[in-house]
Amino acid sequence: MWPDRRLIDLFKTEFPIVLAPMAGVMDAELVIAVAEGGGLGSLPSAMLSPEKAREQVNIIRQRVKAPVNMNFFCHTPVDLTAEAEARWKQRLAGYYTEHGLDPAAPINAANRAPFDASFCEVVEELKPEIVSFHFGLPDASLLKRVKAAGCLVISSATTVKEAVWLEQHGVDAVIAQGVEAGGHRGMFLTDKISEQPGTFALVPQVVDAVKVPVIAAGGIADGRGIAAAFALGASGVQIGSAYLRCPESKVSAGGRKALAEARDDSTVITNVMTGRPARGVQNRLMREAGPISPDAPPFPHAATALVPLKAAAEKQGRVDFTNLWAGQAIALGREVPAAELTRDFAKSALARMKALAG
Repeated sequence: MWPDRRLIDLFKTEFPIVLAPMAGVMDAELVIAVAEGGGLGSLPSAMLSPEKAREQVNIIRQRVKAPVNMNFFCHTPVDLTAEAEARWKQRLAGYYTEHGLDPAAPINAANRAPFDASFCEVVEELKPEIVSFHFGLPDASLLKRVKAAGCLVISSATTVKEAVWLEQHGVDAVIAQGVEAGGHRGMFLTDKISEQPGTFALVPQVVDAVKVPVIAAGGIADGRGIAAAFALGASGVQIGSAYLRCPESKVSAGGRKALAEARDDSTVITNVMTGRPARGVQNRLMREAGPISPDAPPFPHAATALVPLKAAAEKQGRVDFTNLWAGQAIALGREVPAAELTRDFAKSALARMKALAG
């Protein structure tokens, strides 16, 4: 019934729907629920230790017989200079004072490590059916090991040039990430935010430029969006924000309230939360220090100094310093169990495509 079955046949899933890996707001529980609903569950692993990643995958394997996608970052680490750290702490000083916090107190560094040999060993041991990357691809030797373990490889492209590069470097499918998408921009061949195309413009151009299946991402939150993606030539979709209000997500109570109240104009692309451009629900820090600030140190160091501020505000039920990554269609999200939501996505998309064909 699907007009393009390439992704279904590649991933061996019931539906061509991929759960976007959303680090910090989900774990194995949401992966399992989406898999039970017929989609591909994705485990965000970039902020996990190898031990925690093993534990999470084992939980998934015990609960469902379904393919698993492990997702990793593959950015090039940049050291935090004393000057950059001092400038950022100075910018945040007023917030520390307001919350009675000591800016000189030690803080654990932000845990957003790129894919390396230790993570590669975990992949070789666990053999997830799919491994996805953000910010390009890892070193060729590591990528070769991932493929040798029998894993399919996918990655995000924010431009046609990036999509072609990914295909040339051996990916099995490309995620075309429109500017509407929540979370970090997957950009790796450009740093020009103002030039990032939207999903509706990006997907058909990527489809024309590559031979591998294309997964549309960004602003897709219901059957209408899925049908539109297929009309543009996509073989599947990646959906994240629409799952944030599901009971299986780990979003805080304050975060859920902010998501429920969000509108079409509630999200912005910002660098003040981590040091790298990402789309999320606008909060106090984004409004007052950004959304794009030259004071923000490079990824992921901007996040480190925010840890105590985030904790202090969340204790008061506020999300002033919380990175609620979400896309522009966040208002379409619903409080529905993830398995049910996934099946509804598929059912409504097929009905919409049938109606359009008629």
